Amino acid sequence: MSLFTRSRQLSDTTEGRAEPDDDTGTADPEGGTGTADPEVGAATDSPESATPAQRTPSEPSPTAKPGWFGWRRRYPRTARGVSVGTTVLAGALVLFALLVPNRIERIEFASFVRIPAEGVLLAGLLLALPSKPRRITAVVTGVFLGLVTVLKFVDMGFYQILARPFDLVLDWILIENGTDFLRETFGRTGQVLAVTGVIVVFVALLVLTTLAVVRLTNLMARHRPVAGRTVLILGTAWITCMTLGVQIGTVPVATKGNAEFLGNRVDQVRAGIADARVFEKQASVDAFAKTPPNQLLTGLRGKDVLFTFIESYGRVAIDDPAMAQQTDAVLKEGTGRLKAAGFESRSGWLQSPVTGAGSWLAHSTFLSGLWIKNQQRYRSLTTSDRMTLTKYFGKTGAWRTVGVVPGVRRAWPEGKYFGLDHIYDSEHLGYQGPYFSWTPVPDQFSMEAFQRLEHGKKDREPIMAEIILASSHNPWSPIAHMIDWNDLGDGSVFHRIKKEGTDPTEVWKDPEKVRAEYRKAIEYSIRSLTEWVERYGDDDTVLVFLGDHQPVPTVTAGDTGKDVPVTIVAHDKKVLDRVADWGWTDGLKPAENAPRWGMDTFRDRFMTAYGPQG
Repeated sequence: MSLFTRSRQLSDTTEGRAEPDDDTGTADPEGGTGTADPEVGAATDSPESATPAQRTPSEPSPTAKPGWFGWRRRYPRTARGVSVGTTVLAGALVLFALLVPNRIERIEFASFVRIPAEGVLLAGLLLALPSKPRRITAVVTGVFLGLVTVLKFVDMGFYQILARPFDLVLDWILIENGTDFLRETFGRTGQVLAVTGVIVVFVALLVLTTLAVVRLTNLMARHRPVAGRTVLILGTAWITCMTLGVQIGTVPVATKGNAEFLGNRVDQVRAGIADARVFEKQASVDAFAKTPPNQLLTGLRGKDVLFTFIESYGRVAIDDPAMAQQTDAVLKEGTGRLKAAGFESRSGWLQSPVTGAGSWLAHSTFLSGLWIKNQQRYRSLTTSDRMTLTKYFGKTGAWRTVGVVPGVRRAWPEGKYFGLDHIYDSEHLGYQGPYFSWTPVPDQFSMEAFQRLEHGKKDREPIMAEIILASSHNPWSPIAHMIDWNDLGDGSVFHRIKKEGTDPTEVWKDPEKVRAEYRKAIEYSIRSLTEWVERYGDDDTVLVFLGDHQPVPTVTAGDTGKDVPVTIVAHDKKVLDRVADWGWTDGLKPAENAPRWGMDTFRDRFMTAYGPQG
């Protein structure tokens, strides 16, 4: 603190002429502080008593009003306090920007009592530069530091939702998706307020960090000897602490976190640019590309095959002690009811490419047999001729292929890529009920609509359907609950059910409430699906259902795993016999040690099992 508290105690005639402070009066063009020359001062008691001829050009006129309309002259002590306080705040802001981690769970007291190597080196550089380059460097540094701080805040949000940092190359499109989610969850007003708040914070950080760095730079320049000694002491302390590994708890005192942070970002950008070439090479390999249509999926001919994704159905719903008992009961109940209806089931684990969000990346990974881990790969895939599981069903000519995607509520050009004969989005399911936060159509109604529009028709050809159940989509409040299937009607009954539900703004104030609502949403989705099979399934029904990704870290409580359950349900025993060597667990609940595969491997395993040699 000596650098700040001694800012007005040293003589203005220390080494070099002092530079003007933004708190002082007019400055001498040569760098003086505006005080009278000693020789002039000897002849006059004060600037006010000096004649115009005696007063130096840099002295303020007796009628001048320094500061804010003369405020500082009338209240010198208060002005002095404001000046010192502003300097202290500037130092605190710069220190915060240098030391704040990019993950919320790493923010603790020890994080802000470290010595940042970047700050020490920057202070030394600014002291060594001449006046004009120093000012330019201070401004550029302030802006850059503000941008780094903004990026850290963005990372915090991404870690909370996607359990990973923001990708500077590939993630910009997700900003639009995020604003859409805000509008659909909290309304147009909530969206506008949130976006406005983000813009205000962004601009404020850039301005404030720039002003803070400039202020501290001017202070160091006026007190160069003290500043130089302080930098030397801090540099020596950093080297010592780094060498000895000094820590406060588990946090090292000496840090070069910003250099590592930026270095990782550079590597990330390089990897993002190079990833396009790697993906192109991977996508060119397809084991079934030359297989004749009459030899594809022969083990499923005549069957209705349903690939159903349950939004955010992750391993945490089965393994977490706070949810395991209730989820286990629902899965056991479903297994028993399906068995009573003549169905058997097998379950295992798949590893999703994403967690928290990004369902479309998981869906395309499962269907294409490629690891679609980012938006760049997704765009490359959906503009290519790569065959997906749905396309191969269509290629055989033995199935009508349809999609039930209630989460889609506007144009979806990528839908054509998946080769579906017909797509039913939220506007074409006949639903006249309310949205449940993000979810346009409750899962039970979506399954009933599929029965009415496709599966229940007479004299139809076999169906292959991709169904995406969205009721378990974040924010899990309010959620629907099961009702009698005969009472679904056009969905108007859900107006009453929604009013009985919870308020997302209240739920998200408490992580435990979020976890509880998530569990209930998963249970609802599972019941919607298993009850549909029990009610409408027949000897030719084959159901494959899985989660697309784990939920957000608020629910996973820090677990970074990406496993999701996957289950095959069939009435015909021969269908399950073909996957007997997979080692999957009997029933809807996979065992803890059940096989765990990458989601991108499922397509080829499935097509091999149900091909001529399966």
